[in-house]
Amino acid sequence: MSTNKAVAAWSQAQLHIVTGKGGTGKSTVAAALALSLASQGRNVLLCEVEGRQGIAQMFDVAPLPYEERKIATGLPTSGQATPGSVFALHIDAESALLEYLAMYYKLGRAGRALDRFGVIDFATTIAPGVRDVLLTGKVFEAAKEGRKKGTSSKQGAHYDAIVLDAPPTGRITQFLGVNSELAGLAKVGPIKGQADTVMTLFRSERTRVHLVTVLEEMPVQETADGIAELQAAKLPVGAVIVNLVRPQELTDDQLTAIREGRLDRDEISTELRTAGVAVDDALVDGLLAEAADHAERRALEDSQRRVVEQLDVPTLELPRLATGVDLGGLYELAGMLREQGVR
Repeated sequence: MSTNKAVAAWSQAQLHIVTGKGGTGKSTVAAALALSLASQGRNVLLCEVEGRQGIAQMFDVAPLPYEERKIATGLPTSGQATPGSVFALHIDAESALLEYLAMYYKLGRAGRALDRFGVIDFATTIAPGVRDVLLTGKVFEAAKEGRKKGTSSKQGAHYDAIVLDAPPTGRITQFLGVNSELAGLAKVGPIKGQADTVMTLFRSERTRVHLVTVLEEMPVQETADGIAELQAAKLPVGAVIVNLVRPQELTDDQLTAIREGRLDRDEISTELRTAGVAVDDALVDGLLAEAADHAERRALEDSQRRVVEQLDVPTLELPRLATGVDLGGLYELAGMLREQGVR
């Protein structure tokens, strides 16, 4: 497991890329990470690239346009500096290409004309990798010092941190590998030069790639494979964030007693009646079945936790929230990340 010192070190990076197997809650973790980082006056940009408008749904705001908008205030911290803000950006390849043409080739109206004729859609679908190059290029633009005005931020805003809700673990290395994506498309020229610059950022100390998992065999194995691929590509791994962890109030002895069927039915019935609950056999049978399922799941989680610990990567844990994840839940998770060292 990680120490607060190790987590605090990587949390000072500027670009945080969050990936994970589908169903692990990577978008939720990315949002909570943005809220946690947006403390002590830090302004954070939360980006998404998969076209699902997940940020808008989590923060209960209108669907996001291709424009950086404030959606929340960072996690409050008692007795410390005023928290910063979380801004959001929904990145789509077509808008990113139009912006690129306007910024670097002065094709403002002409670029929009190309869009009407379908040329933009053609360009982003016919050449393998172009879409990913445009999406990652936009993230790079947002991280630049001295951004140009008239981008998705009309004033060229600078952010202390950027959190990217990235594609799943299975294709994260390909998504971030803009040089290899362009290998058969552009070996020289401004596009190749931009790709080299983007890779310099992605492989620098300014960037960390975080992997979200749950304590199940397939997601944990995919996380291990993802770490190996990222390291082979010289992309900096930040942390493994274990999400949806079950409550751990029961001791090992209690869990063993449950798994071995040694719970006393009469004692359980007596305690329920003392609490004012009407008791019958069906209720007790149901409670024992729930307890057995929980104990079995805990055993599986503990075995996978040991696998995660062997990955030699800082690890954080977030619980399964009983009430589900709304905006209040995001702040709750952000507070837990902060307690584990995220600053």
